[in-house]
Amino acid sequence: MINNTQQLQEELAEIVARNADAEGTQTTKIPSLSISCHTKPHYSNGIIEPYKISKPSIYIVVQGIKDVTVGEDHFRYGSPYYMVASMDLPIIAEVHEASRLKPNLSIKLEFAHISILELLSSDELMTKIKKKSQRSLNVARLDVSMLDAIVRLVRLLEKQNDIPILSQLYMKEILYKVLHGEHGEALRQIVTDGSPAVYIQKAIQYIVVHYQDAFNVELIADVAKMSVPSLYRHFKEITAMSPIQFQKQLRLQEARRLLIDEPLDVAETASLVGYESTTQFIREYSRMFGFSPRKDVKRIKGLDQIVET
Repeated sequence: MINNTQQLQEELAEIVARNADAEGTQTTKIPSLSISCHTKPHYSNGIIEPYKISKPSIYIVVQGIKDVTVGEDHFRYGSPYYMVASMDLPIIAEVHEASRLKPNLSIKLEFAHISILELLSSDELMTKIKKKSQRSLNVARLDVSMLDAIVRLVRLLEKQNDIPILSQLYMKEILYKVLHGEHGEALRQIVTDGSPAVYIQKAIQYIVVHYQDAFNVELIADVAKMSVPSLYRHFKEITAMSPIQFQKQLRLQEARRLLIDEPLDVAETASLVGYESTTQFIREYSRMFGFSPRKDVKRIKGLDQIVET
């Protein structure tokens, strides 16, 4: 007999498939819910499309497998697991197990900081700040009660008159379960006064805006209101990379986007993203993506589809 979890997973995949009317990622009528559909697998020797997480989010692969790399961390996940992300990160995703008959399907739910605060009790907000910061990206097992709430939310795609009222209730329920789940601390720390994660968010926001500028760790530490050693330690604990590695990934991912979308040569692109040396840019680009900039762009433009996540 098919268990309830399997039934819910199958229903979720069927609803997402019916509502995914285009290749790639698309928004939906439900605020903060997007769905993705990919009909081709994309491996590390094929396309790897970078993307950024700008809001606290969870990702559920409802059909297929996805690999995610951020800094030194690598995750492979699919049903019955979900990924929880707490802050802005440069991420690389790879899609596995995808075909036209059985596409790779996933959903993303975004949460506002105020929504997290509203669901935390005063006791939870006053808990002692932990010395070790939590990773901002984690994978956790999806239990049946949380899966049930997600299915109820996604069903609203086919009952759109109910979206204005019920979507808010279901989103609140899902967020509550995430906050009190295996990696809820990663979300709690970003709204807890005095938590290192609050200060690291300020550092990340500064780097994202000023990624083209020469790296100045003292200035970033000052923005975050931390000492330089404390900045490095907590930044690495939270993002799985150092501040300068974070900036480098932002530069290289933006460079890749420019090379694909704009009629620019390699030297122009390197300069636009902040590199003074084209040779250094080519070396670091090749190390990150596995191909020189020119070869990478030719390879990408020779394929039918670029992965969006």
